[in-house]
Amino acid sequence: MHQFHKVVVANRGDVARRAIRALRTLGIRSVAVYSEADAGAPYLAEADEAYLIGEAQAQASYLNQDALLKVLKDTGADGVHPGYGFLSENTEFAARVENAGARFIGPAPRWIDAMSHKSQARELMAKYGMPIGLGSGILSDVQEEIIAQGRQIGFPVLVKPAGGGGGIGMLPAHDEEELLKVVERARSLAFRSFSNNQVYLEKYMVQPRHIEFQILGDQHGGVQHLFERDCSVQRRHQKIIEEAPAPAVDRKEIDGLAQQITKVLQDIGYDNIGTVEMLRGSDGSYSFLEMNTRLQVEHAVTEEITGVDLVVAQIRSAAGERLSNILPANIERNGHAIEVRVYAEDPKNFFPSPGKLNTFRTPSGNGIRVETGYAEGMTVTPYYDPMIAKVIAHAENREKTIEILTESLKEFDVSGIKTNIPFLLKSLASEQFRAGEVHTGLSSTILSS
Repeated sequence: MHQFHKVVVANRGDVARRAIRALRTLGIRSVAVYSEADAGAPYLAEADEAYLIGEAQAQASYLNQDALLKVLKDTGADGVHPGYGFLSENTEFAARVENAGARFIGPAPRWIDAMSHKSQARELMAKYGMPIGLGSGILSDVQEEIIAQGRQIGFPVLVKPAGGGGGIGMLPAHDEEELLKVVERARSLAFRSFSNNQVYLEKYMVQPRHIEFQILGDQHGGVQHLFERDCSVQRRHQKIIEEAPAPAVDRKEIDGLAQQITKVLQDIGYDNIGTVEMLRGSDGSYSFLEMNTRLQVEHAVTEEITGVDLVVAQIRSAAGERLSNILPANIERNGHAIEVRVYAEDPKNFFPSPGKLNTFRTPSGNGIRVETGYAEGMTVTPYYDPMIAKVIAHAENREKTIEILTESLKEFDVSGIKTNIPFLLKSLASEQFRAGEVHTGLSSTILSS
Protein backbone atom coordinates (compact mmCIF):
# COMPACT_ATOMS: atom_id res chain seq x y z
CA MET A 1 0.00 0.00 0.00
CA HIS A 2 1.17 3.52 -0.81
CA GLN A 3 1.13 6.21 1.87
CA PHE A 4 0.53 9.66 0.34
CA HIS A 5 2.52 12.47 1.95
CA LYS A 6 1.68 15.39 -0.36
CA VAL A 7 -0.99 15.75 -3.07
CA VAL A 8 -1.47 18.38 -5.78
CA VAL A 9 -5.13 19.37 -6.14
CA ALA A 10 -5.40 20.07 -9.88
CA ASN A 11 -8.62 22.09 -9.71
CA ARG A 12 -10.26 25.19 -8.27
CA GLY A 13 -13.22 26.42 -6.25
CA ASP A 14 -15.50 24.21 -4.18
CA VAL A 15 -14.04 20.89 -5.31
CA ALA A 16 -10.52 22.06 -4.49
CA ARG A 17 -11.72 22.95 -0.99
CA ARG A 18 -13.44 19.57 -0.73
CA ALA A 19 -10.29 17.66 -1.73
CA ILE A 20 -8.09 19.74 0.59
CA ARG A 21 -10.49 19.00 3.46
CA ALA A 22 -10.31 15.25 2.79
CA LEU A 23 -6.52 15.33 2.56
CA ARG A 24 -6.35 17.15 5.89
CA THR A 25 -8.59 14.47 7.43
CA LEU A 26 -6.06 11.86 6.31
CA GLY A 27 -3.05 13.87 7.49
CA ILE A 28 -1.80 14.47 3.94
CA ARG A 29 -0.30 17.81 2.91
CA SER A 30 -2.12 19.62 0.09
CA VAL A 31 -0.80 21.70 -2.79
CA ALA A 32 -3.25 24.11 -4.43
CA VAL A 33 -2.90 25.61 -7.90
CA TYR A 34 -4.57 28.74 -9.20
CA SER A 35 -5.00 30.95 -12.22
CA GLU A 36 -4.59 34.73 -12.17
CA ALA A 37 -8.39 35.03 -11.93
CA ASP A 38 -8.47 32.91 -8.76
CA ALA A 39 -5.80 34.75 -6.76
CA GLY A 40 -7.24 35.23 -3.28
CA ALA A 41 -9.80 32.41 -3.52
CA PRO A 42 -10.61 30.71 -0.18
CA TYR A 43 -9.16 27.32 -1.12
CA LEU A 44 -5.66 28.79 -1.46
CA ALA A 45 -5.51 29.75 2.22
CA GLU A 46 -6.76 26.31 3.24
CA ALA A 47 -4.02 24.42 1.38
CA ASP A 48 -0.54 23.88 2.80
CA GLU A 49 1.04 25.32 -0.37
CA ALA A 50 -0.30 27.25 -3.38
CA TYR A 51 1.20 27.97 -6.81
CA LEU A 52 0.19 30.18 -9.72
CA ILE A 53 -0.05 28.12 -12.92
CA GLY A 54 -1.22 30.55 -15.59
CA GLU A 55 -3.61 33.14 -16.92
CA ALA A 56 -7.35 33.13 -16.37
CA GLN A 57 -8.31 31.10 -19.44
CA ALA A 58 -8.61 27.40 -18.58
CA GLN A 59 -6.38 26.36 -21.49
CA ALA A 60 -3.56 28.41 -19.95
CA SER A 61 -4.08 27.17 -16.39
CA TYR A 62 -6.31 24.32 -15.23
CA LEU A 63 -6.00 22.52 -18.59
CA ASN A 64 -2.26 23.25 -18.84
CA GLN A 65 -0.75 19.83 -18.21
CA ASP A 66 2.86 21.03 -18.37
CA ALA A 67 2.24 23.67 -15.71
CA LEU A 68 0.51 21.19 -13.42
CA LEU A 69 3.24 18.58 -13.84
CA LYS A 70 5.87 21.22 -13.08
CA VAL A 71 4.14 21.92 -9.76
CA LEU A 72 4.04 18.17 -9.10
CA LYS A 73 7.79 17.92 -9.69
CA ASP A 74 8.80 21.13 -7.93
CA THR A 75 6.86 20.32 -4.76
CA GLY A 76 7.89 16.69 -4.55
CA ALA A 77 4.25 15.64 -4.30
CA ASP A 78 3.42 11.97 -4.80
CA GLY A 79 -0.22 12.29 -5.85
CA VAL A 80 -2.65 14.37 -7.90
CA HIS A 81 -6.34 14.80 -7.10
CA PRO A 82 -8.09 16.01 -10.28
CA GLY A 83 -11.45 17.03 -8.78
CA TYR A 84 -14.15 17.14 -11.46
CA GLY A 85 -14.16 18.81 -14.86
CA PHE A 86 -10.96 20.12 -16.45
CA LEU A 87 -8.47 17.17 -16.64
CA SER A 88 -10.30 14.77 -14.35
CA GLU A 89 -11.16 12.41 -17.21
CA ASN A 90 -8.12 13.03 -19.40
CA THR A 91 -6.23 9.79 -20.05
CA GLU A 92 -3.07 11.55 -21.20
CA PHE A 93 -2.85 13.61 -18.03
CA ALA A 94 -3.46 10.61 -15.77
CA ALA A 95 -0.76 8.65 -17.59
CA ARG A 96 1.70 11.55 -17.39
CA VAL A 97 1.13 11.79 -13.64
CA GLU A 98 1.83 8.07 -13.27
CA ASN A 99 4.89 8.30 -15.54
CA ALA A 100 6.22 11.10 -13.33
CA GLY A 101 6.27 8.64 -10.44
CA ALA A 102 3.15 9.95 -8.70
CA ARG A 103 -0.34 8.50 -8.31
CA PHE A 104 -3.43 9.81 -10.06
CA ILE A 105 -6.27 9.74 -7.53
CA GLY A 106 -8.85 8.09 -9.71
CA PRO A 107 -9.13 4.90 -11.75
CA ALA A 108 -6.22 3.53 -13.76
CA PRO A 109 -5.61 5.43 -17.02
CA ARG A 110 -6.92 2.47 -19.05
CA TRP A 111 -10.35 2.84 -17.42
CA ILE A 112 -10.39 6.58 -17.94
CA ASP A 113 -9.60 5.90 -21.59
CA ALA A 114 -12.29 3.23 -21.89
CA MET A 115 -15.04 5.20 -20.16
CA SER A 116 -14.25 8.84 -20.87
CA HIS A 117 -14.51 8.13 -24.60
CA LYS A 118 -18.25 7.91 -24.36
CA SER A 119 -18.96 5.99 -27.57
CA GLN A 120 -16.28 3.45 -26.62
CA ALA A 121 -17.86 3.07 -23.18
CA ARG A 122 -21.22 2.29 -24.78
CA GLU A 123 -19.64 -0.55 -26.76
CA LEU A 124 -17.89 -1.95 -23.69
CA MET A 125 -20.98 -1.87 -21.48
CA ALA A 126 -23.11 -3.44 -24.22
CA LYS A 127 -20.58 -6.29 -24.41
CA TYR A 128 -21.20 -6.97 -20.72
CA GLY A 129 -24.98 -6.97 -21.07
CA MET A 130 -25.93 -3.44 -20.07
CA PRO A 131 -28.92 -2.01 -21.99
CA ILE A 132 -27.77 0.58 -24.54
CA GLY A 133 -29.79 3.13 -26.53
CA LEU A 134 -29.27 3.93 -30.21
CA GLY A 135 -26.04 5.79 -31.02
CA SER A 136 -23.04 6.14 -33.32
CA GLY A 137 -19.28 5.83 -33.16
CA ILE A 138 -16.97 8.85 -33.36
CA LEU A 139 -18.09 11.09 -36.22
CA SER A 140 -15.75 11.63 -39.16
CA ASP A 141 -15.20 14.96 -40.93
CA VAL A 142 -17.13 13.79 -44.00
CA GLN A 143 -20.52 15.51 -44.12
CA GLU A 144 -22.20 12.69 -46.02
CA GLU A 145 -21.14 10.19 -43.36
CA ILE A 146 -22.40 12.42 -40.55
CA ILE A 147 -25.79 12.75 -42.25
CA ALA A 148 -25.93 9.00 -42.84
CA GLN A 149 -25.35 8.35 -39.14
CA GLY A 150 -28.14 10.77 -38.23
CA ARG A 151 -30.54 9.08 -40.65
CA GLN A 152 -29.66 5.63 -39.32
CA ILE A 153 -30.40 6.62 -35.71
CA GLY A 154 -33.40 8.75 -36.65
CA PHE A 155 -33.98 12.42 -35.84
CA PRO A 156 -33.93 14.08 -33.40
CA VAL A 157 -30.41 13.17 -32.32
CA LEU A 158 -28.10 14.48 -29.62
CA VAL A 159 -24.51 15.45 -30.47
CA LYS A 160 -22.20 14.67 -27.54
CA PRO A 161 -18.48 15.16 -26.82
CA ALA A 162 -16.60 11.87 -26.64
CA GLY A 163 -14.10 13.05 -24.06
CA GLY A 164 -15.98 15.06 -21.46
CA GLY A 165 -19.10 15.51 -19.40
CA GLY A 166 -21.06 18.02 -17.37
CA GLY A 167 -23.47 18.65 -20.24
CA ILE A 168 -20.88 20.78 -22.03
CA GLY A 169 -21.12 20.55 -25.81
CA MET A 170 -24.30 18.44 -25.79
CA LEU A 171 -26.58 19.81 -28.51
CA PRO A 172 -29.75 18.44 -30.16
CA ALA A 173 -30.31 18.36 -33.91
CA HIS A 174 -33.71 17.87 -35.48
CA ASP A 175 -32.77 17.55 -39.16
CA GLU A 176 -29.78 17.06 -41.46
CA GLU A 177 -29.03 20.75 -42.00
CA GLU A 178 -29.10 21.49 -38.29
CA LEU A 179 -26.96 18.41 -37.59
CA LEU A 180 -24.00 19.68 -39.62
CA LYS A 181 -24.09 23.07 -37.88
CA VAL A 182 -24.45 21.53 -34.44
CA VAL A 183 -21.56 19.10 -34.97
CA GLU A 184 -19.17 21.98 -35.69
CA ARG A 185 -20.37 23.93 -32.66
CA ALA A 186 -20.15 20.89 -30.39
CA ARG A 187 -16.62 20.15 -31.57
CA SER A 188 -15.54 23.69 -30.78
CA LEU A 189 -17.10 23.61 -27.31
CA ALA A 190 -15.60 20.20 -26.58
CA PHE A 191 -12.10 21.26 -27.57
CA ARG A 192 -12.23 24.41 -25.45
CA SER A 193 -13.44 22.48 -22.42
CA PHE A 194 -11.69 19.11 -22.71
CA SER A 195 -8.89 19.56 -25.31
CA ASN A 196 -10.69 16.89 -27.37
CA ASN A 197 -12.98 17.75 -30.29
CA GLN A 198 -14.34 14.26 -30.98
CA VAL A 199 -18.14 13.92 -30.92
CA TYR A 200 -20.71 11.19 -31.49
CA LEU A 201 -24.50 10.85 -31.79
CA GLU A 202 -27.18 9.40 -29.55
CA LYS A 203 -30.89 9.12 -30.06
CA TYR A 204 -32.46 12.17 -28.42
CA MET A 205 -34.91 10.96 -25.79
CA VAL A 206 -37.79 13.28 -24.94
CA GLN A 207 -38.16 13.99 -21.22
CA PRO A 208 -36.42 10.91 -19.79
CA ARG A 209 -35.42 10.52 -16.17
CA HIS A 210 -31.71 10.66 -15.37
CA ILE A 211 -30.76 8.16 -12.66
CA GLU A 212 -27.15 7.39 -11.75
CA PHE A 213 -25.36 4.89 -9.53
CA GLN A 214 -22.42 5.71 -7.26
CA ILE A 215 -19.61 3.16 -7.47
CA LEU A 216 -16.35 2.65 -5.59
CA GLY A 217 -13.75 0.07 -6.56
CA ASP A 218 -10.36 -0.92 -5.19
CA GLN A 219 -7.16 -2.35 -6.68
CA HIS A 220 -7.94 -5.86 -5.41
CA GLY A 221 -11.06 -6.69 -7.43
CA GLY A 222 -13.55 -5.17 -5.03
CA VAL A 223 -16.47 -3.04 -6.25
CA GLN A 224 -19.33 -1.65 -4.16
CA HIS A 225 -22.30 0.51 -5.10
CA LEU A 226 -23.56 3.23 -2.76
CA PHE A 227 -27.09 3.39 -4.16
CA GLU A 228 -28.51 5.79 -6.73
CA ARG A 229 -29.16 9.49 -7.26
CA ASP A 230 -31.85 11.13 -9.36
CA CYS A 231 -30.45 14.02 -11.42
CA SER A 232 -33.36 14.60 -13.76
CA VAL A 233 -33.90 18.32 -13.12
CA GLN A 234 -31.50 19.95 -15.57
CA ARG A 235 -30.99 23.00 -17.72
CA ARG A 236 -28.93 22.91 -20.93
CA HIS A 237 -28.15 19.25 -20.14
CA GLN A 238 -26.54 20.26 -16.84
CA LYS A 239 -27.92 19.05 -13.54
CA ILE A 240 -29.33 21.64 -11.15
CA ILE A 241 -31.19 19.50 -8.59
CA GLU A 242 -29.97 16.08 -7.46
CA GLU A 243 -31.38 13.79 -4.81
CA ALA A 244 -31.05 10.41 -3.16
CA PRO A 245 -32.76 8.08 -3.04
CA ALA A 246 -34.57 8.51 -6.36
CA PRO A 247 -38.28 9.29 -5.83
CA ALA A 248 -41.22 7.45 -7.37
CA VAL A 249 -39.31 4.41 -8.66
CA ASP A 250 -39.68 0.65 -8.41
CA ARG A 251 -37.23 0.01 -5.55
CA LYS A 252 -36.74 -3.65 -6.46
CA GLU A 253 -35.94 -2.70 -10.06
CA ILE A 254 -33.48 0.04 -9.02
CA ASP A 255 -31.69 -2.19 -6.53
CA GLY A 256 -31.44 -4.94 -9.14
CA LEU A 257 -29.90 -2.51 -11.62
CA ALA A 258 -27.38 -1.39 -8.97
CA GLN A 259 -26.36 -5.02 -8.44
CA GLN A 260 -26.03 -5.58 -12.20
CA ILE A 261 -23.80 -2.51 -12.58
CA THR A 262 -21.65 -3.64 -9.64
CA LYS A 263 -21.20 -7.08 -11.23
CA VAL A 264 -20.22 -5.59 -14.61
CA LEU A 265 -17.61 -3.32 -13.04
CA GLN A 266 -16.23 -6.20 -10.99
CA ASP A 267 -15.92 -8.25 -14.17
CA ILE A 268 -13.96 -5.55 -16.00
CA GLY A 269 -11.77 -4.72 -12.97
CA TYR A 270 -12.78 -1.13 -12.30
CA ASP A 271 -10.61 0.23 -9.48
CA ASN A 272 -11.69 3.59 -8.02
CA ILE A 273 -14.59 6.03 -7.78
CA GLY A 274 -17.08 6.30 -10.63
CA THR A 275 -20.70 6.92 -11.52
CA VAL A 276 -22.79 4.97 -14.02
CA GLU A 277 -25.48 7.18 -15.53
CA MET A 278 -28.70 5.72 -16.93
CA LEU A 279 -31.72 7.16 -18.71
CA ARG A 280 -35.20 5.89 -17.92
CA GLY A 281 -37.59 6.29 -20.83
CA SER A 282 -41.29 7.06 -20.60
CA ASP A 283 -41.92 3.34 -21.15
CA GLY A 284 -39.97 2.49 -17.99
CA SER A 285 -36.98 1.01 -19.78
CA TYR A 286 -33.42 1.87 -18.73
CA SER A 287 -30.46 2.48 -21.03
CA PHE A 288 -26.79 3.18 -20.31
CA LEU A 289 -25.86 6.81 -20.88
CA GLU A 290 -22.23 7.08 -19.78
CA MET A 291 -19.82 6.41 -16.96
CA ASN A 292 -17.97 9.22 -15.25
CA THR A 293 -14.58 8.09 -13.96
CA ARG A 294 -14.29 10.81 -11.35
CA LEU A 295 -15.91 12.39 -8.35
CA GLN A 296 -19.30 13.88 -9.21
CA VAL A 297 -20.45 17.40 -8.36
CA GLU A 298 -23.41 15.82 -6.60
CA HIS A 299 -21.45 13.31 -4.49
CA ALA A 300 -22.60 15.07 -1.31
CA VAL A 301 -26.15 13.69 -1.46
CA THR A 302 -24.77 10.16 -1.33
CA GLU A 303 -22.47 11.13 1.53
CA GLU A 304 -25.42 12.51 3.47
CA ILE A 305 -27.60 9.40 3.21
CA THR A 306 -24.78 6.86 3.75
CA GLY A 307 -22.41 8.67 6.11
CA VAL A 308 -19.49 7.71 3.85
CA ASP A 309 -16.89 10.39 3.03
CA LEU A 310 -16.49 9.62 -0.67
CA VAL A 311 -13.43 11.80 -1.19
CA VAL A 312 -11.56 10.19 1.69
CA ALA A 313 -12.65 6.79 0.35
CA GLN A 314 -11.44 7.72 -3.14
CA ILE A 315 -8.00 8.71 -1.81
CA ARG A 316 -7.69 5.58 0.34
CA SER A 317 -8.61 3.39 -2.63
CA ALA A 318 -5.97 5.13 -4.78
CA ALA A 319 -3.45 4.38 -2.02
CA GLY A 320 -4.17 0.67 -2.44
CA GLU A 321 -6.45 -0.01 0.53
CA ARG A 322 -9.17 -2.65 0.25
CA LEU A 323 -12.84 -1.70 0.27
CA SER A 324 -13.29 -3.95 3.29
CA ASN A 325 -11.09 -1.50 5.22
CA ILE A 326 -12.52 1.65 3.63
CA LEU A 327 -16.29 1.11 3.78
CA PRO A 328 -18.63 -0.08 6.55
CA ALA A 329 -19.59 -3.75 6.35
CA ASN A 330 -23.23 -2.82 5.79
CA ILE A 331 -24.00 0.47 4.06
CA GLU A 332 -27.56 1.61 4.64
CA ARG A 333 -29.59 4.55 3.42
CA ASN A 334 -30.52 7.05 6.10
CA GLY A 335 -33.24 9.54 5.23
CA HIS A 336 -33.33 11.71 2.13
CA ALA A 337 -30.93 14.29 0.70
CA ILE A 338 -31.37 16.92 -2.01
CA GLU A 339 -28.72 19.19 -3.51
CA VAL A 340 -29.30 22.33 -5.54
CA ARG A 341 -26.66 24.09 -7.58
CA VAL A 342 -26.69 27.85 -7.20
CA TYR A 343 -25.53 29.50 -10.42
CA ALA A 344 -24.56 33.05 -11.28
CA GLU A 345 -27.19 33.36 -13.99
CA ASP A 346 -30.46 35.01 -14.89
CA PRO A 347 -33.27 32.83 -13.46
CA LYS A 348 -35.53 33.72 -16.40
CA ASN A 349 -33.31 32.49 -19.22
CA PHE A 350 -30.24 30.88 -17.58
CA PHE A 351 -27.85 33.36 -19.22
CA PRO A 352 -24.60 33.81 -17.23
CA SER A 353 -24.41 36.76 -14.84
CA PRO A 354 -20.76 37.36 -13.93
CA GLY A 355 -19.84 40.16 -11.55
CA LYS A 356 -18.74 41.05 -8.04
CA LEU A 357 -20.35 39.38 -5.04
CA ASN A 358 -21.22 42.50 -3.07
CA THR A 359 -23.09 40.30 -0.60
CA PHE A 360 -22.54 36.57 -0.19
CA ARG A 361 -23.99 35.04 2.96
CA THR A 362 -24.69 31.32 2.79
CA PRO A 363 -27.38 29.59 4.85
CA SER A 364 -26.76 27.32 7.82
CA GLY A 365 -28.73 25.23 10.27
CA ASN A 366 -29.55 21.63 11.13
CA GLY A 367 -29.53 19.39 8.08
CA ILE A 368 -27.96 22.04 5.82
CA ARG A 369 -24.54 21.75 4.17
CA VAL A 370 -23.03 24.33 1.83
CA GLU A 371 -20.08 23.78 -0.51
CA THR A 372 -18.69 26.88 -2.22
CA GLY A 373 -15.48 28.24 -3.65
CA TYR A 374 -16.50 31.88 -3.21
CA ALA A 375 -16.54 34.53 -0.49
CA GLU A 376 -18.07 37.99 -0.22
CA GLY A 377 -16.20 40.55 -2.33
CA MET A 378 -14.95 38.04 -4.89
CA THR A 379 -15.73 38.33 -8.59
CA VAL A 380 -17.50 35.61 -10.55
CA THR A 381 -15.64 35.63 -13.87
CA PRO A 382 -16.83 34.38 -17.26
CA TYR A 383 -13.88 32.00 -17.57
CA TYR A 384 -15.31 29.02 -15.67
CA ASP A 385 -18.54 27.23 -14.82
CA PRO A 386 -20.93 29.77 -13.22
CA MET A 387 -21.81 27.59 -10.21
CA ILE A 388 -21.16 29.62 -7.05
CA ALA A 389 -22.42 27.17 -4.41
CA LYS A 390 -24.10 23.86 -3.70
CA VAL A 391 -26.70 23.71 -0.95
CA ILE A 392 -27.44 20.23 0.39
CA ALA A 393 -30.30 19.36 2.73
CA HIS A 394 -30.68 16.08 4.63
CA ALA A 395 -33.70 15.02 6.69
CA GLU A 396 -35.67 11.92 7.65
CA ASN A 397 -37.89 12.02 4.53
CA ARG A 398 -38.25 13.80 1.19
CA GLU A 399 -41.02 16.15 2.32
CA LYS A 400 -38.99 17.43 5.28
CA THR A 401 -35.86 17.73 3.12
CA ILE A 402 -37.70 19.91 0.60
CA GLU A 403 -39.00 22.05 3.47
CA ILE A 404 -35.61 22.79 5.07
CA LEU A 405 -33.93 23.25 1.68
CA THR A 406 -36.57 25.79 0.69
CA GLU A 407 -36.06 27.75 3.91
CA SER A 408 -32.28 27.70 3.49
CA LEU A 409 -32.49 29.09 -0.05
CA LYS A 410 -34.68 31.92 1.21
CA GLU A 411 -31.88 32.74 3.69
CA PHE A 412 -29.15 32.69 1.02
CA ASP A 413 -28.23 36.39 0.62
CA VAL A 414 -26.47 37.26 -2.64
CA SER A 415 -26.19 40.68 -4.30
CA GLY A 416 -24.15 42.13 -7.14
CA ILE A 417 -25.10 39.37 -9.57
CA LYS A 418 -28.22 37.50 -10.60
CA THR A 419 -28.64 33.91 -9.39
CA ASN A 420 -30.96 31.03 -10.18
CA ILE A 421 -32.27 30.91 -6.60
CA PRO A 422 -35.76 32.15 -7.63
CA PHE A 423 -35.93 29.34 -10.19
CA LEU A 424 -34.75 26.76 -7.65
CA LEU A 425 -37.45 27.87 -5.21
CA LYS A 426 -40.07 27.68 -7.94
CA SER A 427 -38.87 24.18 -8.85
CA LEU A 428 -38.97 22.91 -5.26
CA ALA A 429 -42.50 24.31 -4.88
CA SER A 430 -43.85 22.80 -8.12
CA GLU A 431 -46.46 20.05 -7.93
CA GLN A 432 -44.47 17.84 -10.31
CA PHE A 433 -41.30 17.99 -8.22
CA ARG A 434 -43.10 17.44 -4.93
CA ALA A 435 -44.82 14.39 -6.43
CA GLY A 436 -41.48 13.02 -7.64
CA GLU A 437 -42.61 13.34 -11.26
CA VAL A 438 -39.22 14.60 -12.42
CA HIS A 439 -37.71 14.43 -15.91
CA THR A 440 -35.08 16.27 -17.94
CA GLY A 441 -37.67 18.61 -19.46
CA LEU A 442 -39.12 19.72 -16.14
CA SER A 443 -37.08 22.94 -15.92
CA SER A 444 -38.50 24.12 -19.26
CA THR A 445 -42.01 23.37 -18.04
CA ILE A 446 -41.42 25.31 -14.81
CA LEU A 447 -39.75 28.20 -16.64
CA SER A 448 -42.74 28.65 -18.94
CA SER A 449 -45.35 28.36 -16.17
